[in-house]
Amino acid sequence: MYDFWRLFRGYWNSEHKWRARGLLAFVIGLNFFDVYLLVCINSWFNEFYNALQQYQADSFWPLVGEFTGLASLHIFIAVYAIYLRQMVQINWRTWLTNDYMAKWLREQSYYRLQVLKSDTDNPDQRISEDINQFVLLTLQLLIGFLKQFTTLAAFGVVLWNLSGAFTVPLGSHEFVIYGYMFWFSLIYSVLGTVGAHIAGRKLIRLNFDQQRYEADFRFNMMRVRENSESVAFYRGESSEGIGFKERFAHVIKNYWQLMRQTKILNFYVNGYAQLAIIVPLVLAAPRYFAGGMALGGLMQTVTAFGHVQDALSFFVTSYDTIAQLLAVIRRLLGFTEHIEEVSAIKNGVQRGEQAGQELSLTALHVQLPDERVLLQDCTLALPSGSRVLVTGASGCGKSTLLRTLAGIWPYGKGGITFPAGSRILFLPQRPYLPLGSLRRALYYPLTTEGNPERLQEVLELVGLAKFASRLDDVDDWSRILSLGEQQRLAFARVLLVKPDWIFLDEASSALDEPREQEMYALIKRELPQVSIVSVGHRSTLFAQHDTELHLAGDGSWQLRPVQA
Repeated sequence: MYDFWRLFRGYWNSEHKWRARGLLAFVIGLNFFDVYLLVCINSWFNEFYNALQQYQADSFWPLVGEFTGLASLHIFIAVYAIYLRQMVQINWRTWLTNDYMAKWLREQSYYRLQVLKSDTDNPDQRISEDINQFVLLTLQLLIGFLKQFTTLAAFGVVLWNLSGAFTVPLGSHEFVIYGYMFWFSLIYSVLGTVGAHIAGRKLIRLNFDQQRYEADFRFNMMRVRENSESVAFYRGESSEGIGFKERFAHVIKNYWQLMRQTKILNFYVNGYAQLAIIVPLVLAAPRYFAGGMALGGLMQTVTAFGHVQDALSFFVTSYDTIAQLLAVIRRLLGFTEHIEEVSAIKNGVQRGEQAGQELSLTALHVQLPDERVLLQDCTLALPSGSRVLVTGASGCGKSTLLRTLAGIWPYGKGGITFPAGSRILFLPQRPYLPLGSLRRALYYPLTTEGNPERLQEVLELVGLAKFASRLDDVDDWSRILSLGEQQRLAFARVLLVKPDWIFLDEASSALDEPREQEMYALIKRELPQVSIVSVGHRSTLFAQHDTELHLAGDGSWQLRPVQA
């Protein structure tokens, strides 16, 4: 219950709480009024069937008219109760989705989850599907429970009064059971609920696993789509096909188990429901044949018993829904706890600004989560205008050093101080191109657009002039542009953003050497005061830098001038 409350309480205590609570209360009120109408219709059954039994033709049409009015009002209330419940649902889902997206994006949690919590599966599904399921199922169960509780209270009184007394002879004594049909309904429902739990308890785990297997299968196909060119070059269709079949086999195997368990539960629930149809007739028949009640009373009793039985059987008929909700809660709570866990990891490296024109590293210590040291006690000062090439063997920590400078790698200690007010831009090896127009991709991460003439000029400078006419085309540009073109587009971003410090993590690896030299010369010509820190393996990069920072991989480092 506490786990459910953790997910439930946020929206209802938010800045929208009064509007949300008011709308929910109105929806609940409509459901209560609908129960009142059902009680009125139940009373109508008594009058109507008594009139039929007594051949009262003059009462027939007035009673039909009364039913028409009650039924029309019932339809209107039922429709708007669902419509307004859906309004609550979409408002709640919107708030919860925005809240989760904010948590996921805050402090690079989306990045930390991928790097530090590899067991966090499919965060996109958690936000897009599980939140919707949580809201939908919660409202269905909450409003359904309150409505059935009200139904139980209203029709329980009706059934008690209609049942009369049932005398049970026991030896020389007689025991009188008042409201016997109500007590029978209560006992029947309690036993039914226990039986439903026994029959359906495995569904909770099976629903949880089904969602996970479906998401893994979908994610595997998405990975192939995103890396289709690499798969095609490797002729990896057979290998990927095996991967697809393995993951789909998990989907089918678990679904078969889900089907079998659902079949057992459905046998139980349907048998329980069908038995509940004949039971009230059997229980009321003795009084009816003995003349203790008229036909109208019999039909009213049967109907009242049905409503009481439905109310008391709420958990039996809703067991599958409850199982789905519990599975959704487990997935969302796991996602929430992982976000909280990675957010709680404090960055041991202190980043700040200072007056002057130097980038200072003070006793910088960088390590991996397993505490293996990559850089130890690095203290240096890089003046403005520096061009530093970070070198070292693969795996020595060059890219991790850039992550530390960017503030997204939390494992380490020491201090990093940038010149006050300096603009900083990091270029990864594979540039990120957001969905949308080419213009938006060029200005990323800026959210505003500048001079169109300048944009076309920059495209010409980086050799992408052929795309100048397609700036407003919306497409998947990461698919259209080659990696080399994407890296040139990243250099175009540099010219548009005009940073003071640029950090390049093998950002020119897909370019041929003349083009790479051209890009560095372009930055030097267009932004002569810019400072550059590059990570790379090519020997030709030495000509573009004046200082080398060499990492040995065991924590030691050396800063030395580049030899001409």
